[in-house]
Formats: sequence, structure tokens, C-alpha cells
Amino acid sequence: MKFRWTLATPQPLLTGQLAAQLKISPLLAQCLLNRGLSEPTAIEKFLVPRLKNLADPFLLPNMEAAVARLLRAHEHEEPLVIFGDYDVDGVTSTTLILEVLRKLGWRAEAYLPNRMDEGYGLSRDGVENCLKKFPVKLLLAVDCGSTAVETIAWLKQNGVDVIVLDHHQVSNPPPAAVALVNPQVGIQALACAEQPKGWTPTFTELCSAGLAFKLAHALVKRGRETGLPGAAEFDLRPLLDLVALGTIADLVPLTGENRIFVTAGLERLNVTRRAGILALKEVAQSPEKLGTHDIGFQLAPRLNAAGRLETAEESLRLLLAETLEEALPLAQNLDARNRERQNIERGIVEQVAGLVRSKFDAQKDFVIVEGQLLWHIGVVGIVASRVLQEFYRPTLIIGGEGGHWRGSGRSVAGFDLAAALRECDDLLVKHGGHAMAAGLTIAPENIDRLRERLNELAKRALKPEDLQPPLRLDAEVQLADLNLDSLAELEKLKPTGQGNPALQFCARKLTQKKPPLRMGAKKQHAKLWVTDGTATHEAVWWNAGDGALPAENFDLAFAPGVNEFNGKRAVQLKVLDWRQADV
Repeated sequence: MKFRWTLATPQPLLTGQLAAQLKISPLLAQCLLNRGLSEPTAIEKFLVPRLKNLADPFLLPNMEAAVARLLRAHEHEEPLVIFGDYDVDGVTSTTLILEVLRKLGWRAEAYLPNRMDEGYGLSRDGVENCLKKFPVKLLLAVDCGSTAVETIAWLKQNGVDVIVLDHHQVSNPPPAAVALVNPQVGIQALACAEQPKGWTPTFTELCSAGLAFKLAHALVKRGRETGLPGAAEFDLRPLLDLVALGTIADLVPLTGENRIFVTAGLERLNVTRRAGILALKEVAQSPEKLGTHDIGFQLAPRLNAAGRLETAEESLRLLLAETLEEALPLAQNLDARNRERQNIERGIVEQVAGLVRSKFDAQKDFVIVEGQLLWHIGVVGIVASRVLQEFYRPTLIIGGEGGHWRGSGRSVAGFDLAAALRECDDLLVKHGGHAMAAGLTIAPENIDRLRERLNELAKRALKPEDLQPPLRLDAEVQLADLNLDSLAELEKLKPTGQGNPALQFCARKLTQKKPPLRMGAKKQHAKLWVTDGTATHEAVWWNAGDGALPAENFDLAFAPGVNEFNGKRAVQLKVLDWRQADV
């Protein structure tokens, strides 16, 4: 699939000024400007993220009330339960809070719902089962609860106080929790003197793992003020491995405080003695030094696997394990569950892709909606992502059994999927989500009508160019600009991810220094040696297929990197796309 190239607007005057002022290269300066960073103090904070720059946790809405209620529970030796979610963010934030509360003397338990039986979030079924197992009067909902108006009202009627710690959108009206700690509620514009000039924390980038750390920080801070046993010597830094795991896995922007959390968390992950993570690294055969890619594609899928298929209890037990002997069998089982998940996912992807290919009309099909009896609801979201990658259309995949099936969707820029589903309310049992991802419950007989309705909406909202995947490029470069020193400087932009994408450049009017080499068992990859007359670099095109390779006078879009082989390091370009150059 060919991409729609979008090159960031060059700003030579401003890049030159920043480069001179900060003693950095114009290329790095341009990349910073592309990320909305132009103020020197903010840039310095971005390039060197430090834990000391974290904002006061009590700036979060309703944090005071949450801490007060938890301290009251501690004072009266009142038991509580943490009700989490079954994804990595939910499991890591539940683990973090449980670990902190227990170490500081709270009587705390944890409960994770079963995806199949209890559904998503703070459901009535899940809460009732939770209270049967842990009959408490204080429930801390983590990574869920911001829209659970009816469930929290029922809990209140039954004498159970609820604290919600969550980052998802809040219902209107909000649930009547004792404290709703959610950045989406909004906070007053409070700036701290020690923060960068003109910066006010909003915390809207945080996922629940980050919020869990903020709650732990608030408890320790207030505990030190009030003489809480153990608070004075409590070290929060070992918790950062969990924060990094949850933050990277949840695909939230790696900006603001998340950049600090992930930078420090990656350092902690690479020296962690947490038995569960060591076991997970072993079964995943992860490199000694972890990066965001390793977490996103190796550790996170294994932690997610159990929750996708049933319950995430095993993932929670793994992260809480105290010895490698206890952790390793759990990690091995999660690895097996992940392979099972992959097989289920692969089978459904093949079915959906085959169905779509047999009838797809690029001129008429603006949205893909497919559903089938017994498609596993735990993987339909991943399947939707895979199908979207191939066809670049908003995609909804639906499965289940009985009278109500459940589906998950992913969208493209320009089409608000959650808003579109609201336009289909009469066809749905329930629905929710946001612009780029949403979920629904539907009677199977309404799937065809849903497809027709969504296509009508998409045809009005999307232009033809919106259905061509964008390729956002940071800068046009000369190949001579890329060497080991310049790439080392550009490493300062890491960790990359949502909100701070990995670097992508283009170079124009290139030629082949020597004939390309097809690689792989099926010759599906290609190695090129490209030159612009000033320098030559090796370029690798993974999954190039059997299509045409670049020839004379072509433009190349690529991600820069370093290849290490036999103790030697050299610049290597990862091919993203190519096109014939304008003569």
C-alpha cells in the first residue's frame, strides 16, 4: 500500500536559532519543533526528563478526598478491595497500589473481572462477585469506573464507599464516588514555581499506571506529614517498572509526565529484581536492555493474553510473585496463553481478510464491518487493527453467541468512530469509546444495517485522500547528514511512541550504488545500497513483497537506525516507502 507523504514544514530561521542557543544540530531542532517544542526551557526539560520535575500529586482533582478516605480506612483497620481491569494498564496499576497499601499497613485485596462472564469495567455482575469474595465497605476502582453511574449508586445504597482512579472519559453526570480521581474532570490552572515557565500540569496524558504512582506518591507524602508508620523510609522508585509497563502498553502519549515515567521506568526495568518481570523477560527471550518496542511487542502481549481470553488473575499473581521459582511457571503459562491468543487471532484475521478481499470495492466501501458467530470477543479489537492496516478503512469486528454479540472497532483520522456509533444508537444495545477506538454490543441481525449506516456516515465525512494512510516525515535530509554521531544525538528524543513518534525522514533523487539483494526464505525482504552522490547507506526493506524495487532517481522515506554486526556499527535505513523522483 502506497502512503500519502506529509513532510513537516521546514523552519530554517527558528531551527538555526534553537540550534545555536541549545548547542544542538539544526536537524534535532527541527524535530523538536515538529513536536510542538520551541521554548528553550521546555526543550531542556524534554531532552533530560527528571523525576524531580513531576508535579505535586495533590494537583490532581479529588486526590485530597481519596487520600483522606484511605487514611481513615488505615486508622480504623478497615479492609478494602481494589477492583481493577484486565488489560496491562489495569493489572500494573492494581499491582502497584496493592503493593504500596500492603507495605504501609492497609488490609487490602484485589479483584480483576472476567472478560467473558462479567464484561468490561465496573459492571454490576463484576462488583457483586467481588463483594461475595471480599465483603468490604471500601472499594477502589482502578482503570475503570468513570461512567459506572448505576453500579456506584447501587454500591452507595449498600453502604460501600467507592474511590475511582481512572483516566477514561467521565459520564455526564459523573458517578457519585467518594472521590473521582481522573484528569478528565479538570483541575484549576495551578502552576508550581519549580515547574517550567508557562507550564501547568493537566495530567491528561497519564494512564492508570501513572495515576496509581501519583496516588502512591500522595499517600507517602501525606503519610510522612502525619507520621504514618513506614512512610518516612518508603522508596517509590522501584514502582517505576510497573508504571513504564502500563504506560507503554496502553499507548498513551509519551509526553508530559509520561515521558518522565517511561524514561525512569525503562532504567528501572533494566535493573529490576521483580521476579515476575524477570520471568517474563526470560520466556519472551527479551534483550538484556529493554526499549519501548520490546515492552509493546514482547512483554505486554503476554501480560494481556490471559485477560483477553478469560481473566487476568494470573498476570496479577505474576507481578506480585516474590521468587523466580514462583514466577516462572506463571510466565510460562502466560506465554502459552499468548500463543493460543495469536492462533485465535490469526484464524479470525484470515477469515475476515478473505471475506473483505472477495468483495472489497475501494470506491464504495468506506467502512468495514464483519461479524460471525463464535468469533472470540477477546481478540476482535486486535483483529480490527490488523484489518485496518491492510485496507486502511475504519473497521469493526463483531463476535460472540446468543442474542447479543460484542464488537470492537478502530478508525482512521477524519472519522470519529464513537460519534458515528451514537448516530447508530437505534441499532445497538450499547456502545462507547472515543474517536479512534470504540466498542459495542449488538443483536446479530442488525450487523448488515449497521454496515450500511456507517458507510453512509463515512462517505459524508471522509475525502478520498483520507483513505490513503499518511506517512508523516520529520525532515528532508542529505544522506551525509546521517552518521553515528548525528544518530546518537537524535537518540535524545527517545523514548518514542504515541505523541512523540519515532523519527522518519526522506531523501530525494537517490540511485542504487549496486544491485539490490532479495532476502528471506520467500525472498520477501530486500537490501538496498542507496546514494545521493554525497554518501551511501545500506537500506533494508522488510516485507517488501514481490513488487518493484526502487531503480534510478527515486525518493525514499525511511526510519534511521544503527546496524550492529560482528562488533561493527553502521548507519542503516529502514525503508518505509519509495516513489519515483520528479525529474
